[in-house]
Amino acid sequence: MFYKMLGVVASVGLAAVANAQTLNGSGSTFQKAYQESAIEQFKKAHTGVTINYGGGGSGKGRQDLADMVVDFAGSDSAYKDADLEKVKGGPVLYFPLLLGPITLAYNIDGVHGLKLSPVTIAKIFQREITKWNDPAIAADNKGEKLPDLAIVVAHRADGSGTTDNFTKYLVAAAGDAWKLKSGSTVEWPADTQAGAGNPGVAQIVKSTKGAIGYVDLSDAKASGLTYAAVKNQAGKFVEPTAASASIAGDGIDVKENLLFSALNAKGDAAYPITYQTWVIVYASQKDAAKGALVKSYLHYLLGEGQKMLPELDFAPLPKGLQAKAVKQLEKIKLP
Repeated sequence: MFYKMLGVVASVGLAAVANAQTLNGSGSTFQKAYQESAIEQFKKAHTGVTINYGGGGSGKGRQDLADMVVDFAGSDSAYKDADLEKVKGGPVLYFPLLLGPITLAYNIDGVHGLKLSPVTIAKIFQREITKWNDPAIAADNKGEKLPDLAIVVAHRADGSGTTDNFTKYLVAAAGDAWKLKSGSTVEWPADTQAGAGNPGVAQIVKSTKGAIGYVDLSDAKASGLTYAAVKNQAGKFVEPTAASASIAGDGIDVKENLLFSALNAKGDAAYPITYQTWVIVYASQKDAAKGALVKSYLHYLLGEGQKMLPELDFAPLPKGLQAKAVKQLEKIKLP
């Protein structure tokens, strides 16, 4: 019934669109698979509508929206307060879409059950641990034959919400062991490799023996990568799945503007590097017809579209957060 009601509201919103409309969005590669699937299904029900979503990373999405180049941004991180002053179209609204794991994908022949703890992850990505048979890795992988193989670290080249959330996780979970701070970009050691978007990092890992990189689950699975179980707050090694990401989303603290973090969540079965993503739009739309389409498409993403997320290896929004996001659609004002 909940999804059916959303569909009715979405249809009413679209009725305000007098002519064929085009929406353009850019940003997060984490949510790109969902955007592409949702656009395909939405267009089947709404002929004459065109919706384009390009990747480029969360930083690009936020900047494109700030410059009014796109109608909506996909981002895994919020604007910094200082950057909000440069957003040309006025106040913005954040609409959460989904939760999903950041995997630690690796390429080691014969090793399929790797386990990693937060401090070890920090030291690997800072190049303090450079061989796969290092004692720190071996301590968490008793019985696993680890090779005397050089570790190749892969990371994002672009301004990335995945990087921001991965490094925020390390700040929270690894403590003083993590020295590179957090952000959409960080100063990685010089002997690391950079890839564009989640697919770019996945490609480096897939093509490089000994490589490890942080990649969202959907792209890791699409690339056929192997990924580690990560030690969570409860001391349990948990594999990244849609289910373990969903558990991490239980009991999250959501702010009034619908910003939150699912990183380093409590619970025996919670995957600790679970992150989230939003669609960001202007609260006051400049064009009535296009604004109505923005609202209608968001209704679909927050409603009927949520049912396709598990098949894409994402976790749907918790019901309470979903209801808050749908309610917030009322704050989008049309001229």
